[in-house]
Amino acid sequence: MNEKTRTASASDNMSAIDMSPWQGRTDPEPDSDRWHQRIQPLAPSAVPGTALIGFACDAGVARNQGRIGAAGGPAAIRRALAPLAWHRQGPVHDAGDVVCQGDALEEAQHELASQVAGLLDNGHRPLVLGGGHEVAFASWSGLARHLENHQALSGSAEPCQTEPCKARPRIGIINLDAHFDLRDPSHVRSSGTPFAQIADSCSERGWPFRYACLGVSRAANTRALFQRAKSLGVLVREDREFTPTRSEALVRDLGRFISRCDHLYLTIDLDVLPGAEAPGVSAPAARGVSLAMLEPLIEAVRDSGKLRLADIAELNPEFDQDNRTARVAARLVHLLTLDT
Repeated sequence: MNEKTRTASASDNMSAIDMSPWQGRTDPEPDSDRWHQRIQPLAPSAVPGTALIGFACDAGVARNQGRIGAAGGPAAIRRALAPLAWHRQGPVHDAGDVVCQGDALEEAQHELASQVAGLLDNGHRPLVLGGGHEVAFASWSGLARHLENHQALSGSAEPCQTEPCKARPRIGIINLDAHFDLRDPSHVRSSGTPFAQIADSCSERGWPFRYACLGVSRAANTRALFQRAKSLGVLVREDREFTPTRSEALVRDLGRFISRCDHLYLTIDLDVLPGAEAPGVSAPAARGVSLAMLEPLIEAVRDSGKLRLADIAELNPEFDQDNRTARVAARLVHLLTLDT
């Protein structure tokens, strides 16, 4: 494929859908398709499926004093995903990129939230390709907007007294990350503040804040951040807890968290991985959690029937080595989109 088309709702922050990264080998054997042969640009009449949408943004990382370059992440993930073998039944669409212009982070987040909400309204499951982890506030805001729209359309305006509750949806946020990203957003909003912003937004709406942060590095988070996580009731599992003998227990812990949620939003910060597995990130991990340890958790979320939205953040191709990190991100997309 080598074409460009416009998205259904164009704006100054939306780029044309560039299908040129979707290239790769073509095998002569039957039933040997690869991603580049099956993915299609999103059309207004598209059959609901998985919709990839990029968030080409460095502003949050720059504000957080990290290594910039994550704006190139969406294109790098597409290129790494293009030659992978196709094992799906349902369709996948490319919905283009939201592009952050300079430091206009809030405008780009607002645009991505609008695009995500629209995709959800049309029956798609969005998979957002970052960009810095500031993508998380935009992704969650899009899901929240969709649920509010659904509530309005259903005519349910009165707060209900029992759970689950349409007026007070229980959105479970599952973050695979070395960092809490709970810094105080009142000073500056950045890639280090999205989940604090989400907590504030939940409080304003009267919604419960349900957050699990798995793979946290104690060395990379201050005592103040651990205390904030405790005060917010965050489910915390540190990177040092991820051992082969603890794997099943970690999946059970996550399962209990999932059981108390109506909807799930999965966000994967690639810096949760060891620096040797994911060198091309804004903040490489000294220890990290291996991909092999993360996959059972991701599968549990995918197979729960509650996953509405996912994103992958912090791929920085400028610091990648042999496209190693892009390949990991592509494998994560492949894992998340396998039909079950």
